[in-house]
Amino acid sequence: MNDYLSSLFSLDGRTAIVTGGSSGIGRGIATALARAGAATVVVARGEDRIRETVDELRAHGCRAAGVVGDLGTRDGIHAVAEAAEVPFGEPDILVNSAGINIRPPFPEITEDDWDATMTVNALAPFLLGQRYAKGMAARGYGRLLHISSQQAHRAFVGSGVYGASKGAVESLMRSEAEAWGGTGVTSNTLVPGFVLTPLNARLQQDPQKVAELAARTMIGRNGLPSDFAGAAVFLAGAGSAYVTGQSLFVDGGLSVH
Repeated sequence: MNDYLSSLFSLDGRTAIVTGGSSGIGRGIATALARAGAATVVVARGEDRIRETVDELRAHGCRAAGVVGDLGTRDGIHAVAEAAEVPFGEPDILVNSAGINIRPPFPEITEDDWDATMTVNALAPFLLGQRYAKGMAARGYGRLLHISSQQAHRAFVGSGVYGASKGAVESLMRSEAEAWGGTGVTSNTLVPGFVLTPLNARLQQDPQKVAELAARTMIGRNGLPSDFAGAAVFLAGAGSAYVTGQSLFVDGGLSVH
């Protein structure tokens, strides 16, 4: 990479924490950040998948480590916050990709469903961002990156609490952008279309629905985790210093078709 491109996109010398980094979009982003030079910590619940992801990154010559953690409780979130900064120090980049998708029929949604979804999908990004952004601001550089959903903007296929939680994430992102403006810390959101990941395993059991969603895009296919690599590296790097409070749709044109 030449010096000009490095000044825009290289993450050499940066540290990153990616929640949900062993699967789906999170894994795609963790891979992109690590291969762009960031020392990357993969946070997830499953030790085997973390090990597999970290081993793959190290095989590419990346600096990578894994942390097993559960973002489903306040105590678990705080424990992750402590553990994730051990391998490489406080992060310059935080990617909130961990999420759960509980979608019973709307009249059957329970308070426990609400609490579980909001804790992982909205509270964890808030608490982790609040924790790490203070250090980012003190150092003059920070990137908060959230993974949202089309269902933060439109309701379809039973959005339920999941859609509400992602709407909260996008509002959180704007609040963070305001709160940390002028400190060198930015906050932005990537908005996927329908992406072929384990989180959407249930919907993928319906080939007709999968084909219909692909047809709603302008590209003509559904998304893959690797489709998020370029956008994530851009928003994590120096070249995006004047971009904050934005929702970038990485959806093949689905949202405007």
